[in-house]
Amino acid sequence: MQEITTLPKLPVRSAEGHKGDFGRICIVAGSIGFSGAAAISAKSALRSGAGLVRAAIPKSVLPVVASIEPCFTTIPLAEDTSGRISVKARSAVLRVAGENDVVAFGPGVGVSQGIGKVLESLLRIDGLRLLIDADGLNNLAKLSGWPVFSKSRLILTPHPGEMKRVWNSLLREPMPAERVDQAAKLSLKSKAVVVLKGHKTVVCDGERFYVNPTGNPGMATAGAGDVLTGIIAALAGQGLDDFDASVLGVYLHGLSGDLAAKKIGQMSLIATDIIDFLCDAFVSVSNS
Repeated sequence: MQEITTLPKLPVRSAEGHKGDFGRICIVAGSIGFSGAAAISAKSALRSGAGLVRAAIPKSVLPVVASIEPCFTTIPLAEDTSGRISVKARSAVLRVAGENDVVAFGPGVGVSQGIGKVLESLLRIDGLRLLIDADGLNNLAKLSGWPVFSKSRLILTPHPGEMKRVWNSLLREPMPAERVDQAAKLSLKSKAVVVLKGHKTVVCDGERFYVNPTGNPGMATAGAGDVLTGIIAALAGQGLDDFDASVLGVYLHGLSGDLAAKKIGQMSLIATDIIDFLCDAFVSVSNS
C-alpha cells in the first residue's frame, strides 16, 4: 500500500457559487437521551462548509435538536416506544437520502432491529455516499452479509470497540496488532474507506493509507466522534472523494482539538470546543 502524507485541498469556491454548490448533507441521528449527538454532527457539518444540512431525527427529540442550532433544518422521523428511529421511518429516510449529496448515519441512534432495517435499505441504494458512525456501526455489525448486497459508497468511522464488533461480524480471523493492517483488511472486505479513530487515526481505502499527526488526549470526550462525522460528511459534499474527505477531515478535527487545548487546556476540552475552533483550523490549512 501507498502511504499518503500530503493533505488534499478543497476546490476554490466560485464567486457565483450558492449554497447548493457546497453540499447537501443529511445527518440521520439521535434518540431520546442522545439528542446532542445529532445536533453536534449537524452543527459540525455546517461549520465545515456544507451549504445545506438537515438533521433527520426521531420526532420527540426534534424540538431539542432544533433549539441547539438554528442554521440546520430538521426532519421528524417515526419512532418506536423507546424513542429510537422506527422501521416506519424507512420511506422518509430513503426519500431524504435521494435529495442529498451525502448521508451520515448513526450518532446516537441506539441499536434495534428497526434501525438495522433502515440502515440495510440505505446500503442497497446504488451509489449513495453513506458515512456510518457510532451506533450505525453497531447496527451494521448485526446485519448478515451486508458487503454482498451493499451498493452504496461507504465511509466507516469506527473507534477501537466498534472496529472489533464490525471485524468479528465479517472476518473469521484474529485482528492484526497493527492498526494500519486492521484498517486495510476491513477496507478490502467491506469495500469502504475506513477511518480507524484513536491516537494517530488511520484512514485507508485498501490501496492507500494515511496516519494522522494531529489531536491530543483532551479529545477523548463524549461527542468528539460526532464532530468528526459532520466534518467528513461536509468535505465529501464539497467535492472531495471519500478518501480525501476522510484524510482532510481527521487532520482538521485533530488540529481544531489542538487549537482548543492550547487555549483552554486538555482537561476542560469538550466536543463543542472542537467545533468552535474549526474556523481557525480551516484558516490554518488554507494558509499552509
